[in-house]
Amino acid sequence: MDNRLAACPASVEIGARRLRIEDVLQVARDNALVVLSSAPEFARRIRSGAAFLERLLADDGVVYGVNTGYGDSCTIRVPPDLVAELPLHLTRFHGCGMGEYLDDEATLAVLVCRLNSLAQGYSGVRWELLEQLAALIEHRVLPFIPCEGSVGASGDLTPLSYVAAALVGERDVRHAGTRRPAAEALALLRRAPLRLAPKEGLAIMNGTAVMTALACLAWQRAETLSRLCCRLTALAAIALRGNRGHFDPRLFAAKPHAGQNQAAAWIWSDLHAGEPGARAEPIRLQDRYSIRCAPHVIGVTRDALTWMRRDIENELNSANDNPLIDGDAELVLHGGHFYGGHIAFAMDALKTAVANLADLMDRQLALLVDTRYNHGLPQNLSGSCGERASINHGFKAVQIGASAWTAEALKLTMPASVFSRSTECHNQDKVSMGTIAARDCLRVLELSEQVAAALTLASVQGVKLRQRLPDRAAAELTPAVTTFMHLVSRHSPFLDEDRALESELRALSGLIRAGRWSLYPDA
Repeated sequence: MDNRLAACPASVEIGARRLRIEDVLQVARDNALVVLSSAPEFARRIRSGAAFLERLLADDGVVYGVNTGYGDSCTIRVPPDLVAELPLHLTRFHGCGMGEYLDDEATLAVLVCRLNSLAQGYSGVRWELLEQLAALIEHRVLPFIPCEGSVGASGDLTPLSYVAAALVGERDVRHAGTRRPAAEALALLRRAPLRLAPKEGLAIMNGTAVMTALACLAWQRAETLSRLCCRLTALAAIALRGNRGHFDPRLFAAKPHAGQNQAAAWIWSDLHAGEPGARAEPIRLQDRYSIRCAPHVIGVTRDALTWMRRDIENELNSANDNPLIDGDAELVLHGGHFYGGHIAFAMDALKTAVANLADLMDRQLALLVDTRYNHGLPQNLSGSCGERASINHGFKAVQIGASAWTAEALKLTMPASVFSRSTECHNQDKVSMGTIAARDCLRVLELSEQVAAALTLASVQGVKLRQRLPDRAAAELTPAVTTFMHLVSRHSPFLDEDRALESELRALSGLIRAGRWSLYPDA
């Protein structure tokens, strides 16, 4: 590592403790570096596994994927003079990925996840491999990883082959804003291409790092979106002059789902907490379900995120290649830890929960723009007055767009994990589809964030319009809501005359994805 580390605001230590989702995001999003733990026991454990494997091969031991063929070819013994070439062949014949390339954020997350798995000390890799992988992260030498081609068992073989290729100086990488051959990028770092030891190609590739990395990103975006849904529900309730009592803590004490109660408490805190006389009476005794039942919808996501964090972080901190090498006990353990079933199920569930958030927001937006249900607000939330109102259409098309994005998100909730395919001569005859599930989830999140951007603009417009009406007492705002509205207004001013809103929607969608807004203090 170079002396840039001293100036870095943060670093994530590998090999010292369990990593959390936030540690992966620190590197992927916040420019943190990684450092390998300096604990002697960590280095000893890594070297112990590599040394045992070397002794085993010298004694003519048989280890899958080290001196045998791969997958269904495991019965083929590789001659000793060809063992050294085998891992490079594995990286090369898997260089057949298709689809879009993972962006920088996702690629960095993949590298961190793979490094942390190898650092568990069960993969039989050398210390030099960990150093080379850490150097790619430190210097942001990012392999072009195609997103398509993994069935999630034996792990993410094809996409991770692009990581292995970068380590050995093959294929292309992104570095310093330029696409260049990996060998050229390594030369700029004054690092030699890694010569893979017999198991190291398999150790890099035969794991769940891609699906786990995408799951980390998806988890954080869903966490942010669920908080934003609470804020937007409060704004919609204010604009519609809804019944604050629907979020009363005494009501929710009778149904103790933790996430549901948390969502209700956040919405309750956003609605004016002063004396009843400071607020106008609600127009309806019971608001429509998209307002009244919002905590129940959002609460499902909030509660699901707790067990999803557990499963994602267990995968993140696992040895998930095959075979496992226990250097201390001198054991080779053949199994199937590359199977990504936990990630697949979590991502299938998360995309369903997130699509329900999109559907909730779409329904709230539909109420806001429709004079039959918005309790006195202008048609389509247009801010135009007088005779010009006849030619202005406000959020009419935005609501159509939000409906389209919601429909597409809902369509993508078909679970990927049930579409197992038998591959590779029926050796991989039951596979997880975890990476496809994670990719689907990220797409559902993208669409749902677009719906959230539309509702953000519309609900802020609705509150501003409500403040212009004679019953403006209903729109007295808490400081948190006032601050939020000011922030939104900096990106999208009040809509009086029709204008193209695409750039504003894109800007808001980007802010939502980045998760930079402070929405509710953590307990």
